Amino acid sequence: MKLILVRHTAVAGVQGLCYGRTEVALADSFPADAEAVRAALPPGPWVLQASPAQRCRRLADRLGGPVGIDPRLHELDFGAWEGQSWDDLPRPELDRWCAGFVTLSPPGGESFTDLATRALAFAADMARRHPGACVVAVTHAGVIRALLAARRGIPYADAFSIAVPPGSVHRLEAAA
Repeated sequence: MKLILVRHTAVAGVQGLCYGRTEVALADSFPADAEAVRAALPPGPWVLQASPAQRCRRLADRLGGPVGIDPRLHELDFGAWEGQSWDDLPRPELDRWCAGFVTLSPPGGESFTDLATRALAFAADMARRHPGACVVAVTHAGVIRALLAARRGIPYADAFSIAVPPGSVHRLEAAA
């Protein structure tokens, strides 16, 4: 199976905001950004999957074909921090989480390991259900970093060294 991971396109109004599962608006450049993503993808057919977030669903809809919505593709759940300004978060809690985000979770949220576990389960499930197919998953930077780190043998603590800009396309072969 070929797995193509696509990060949603640029968003608007999130400067300094902690958002993972929070719904945020797409940038005004969305039509052109979506077309650039489409042009970067191989010809279909694909099995098209998307995170439940509107920023992912809208892009997947633009790519065409039926879209499966899979909650395992959701971004990191920041729990009580969702939608708050990073500057307004309690500094000791934020520092503690930043130092141990791989296994620690924000209050009421999830750790990076939790995210990676569900992302890896998604990839394995797609490989089982669609051998030989090309699966395109429209998702978030966290999910993409987790899958690429696992594939490349990069420790999760270093996953943020992997560049995943908005609208980027990342290919994995024989994902399982």
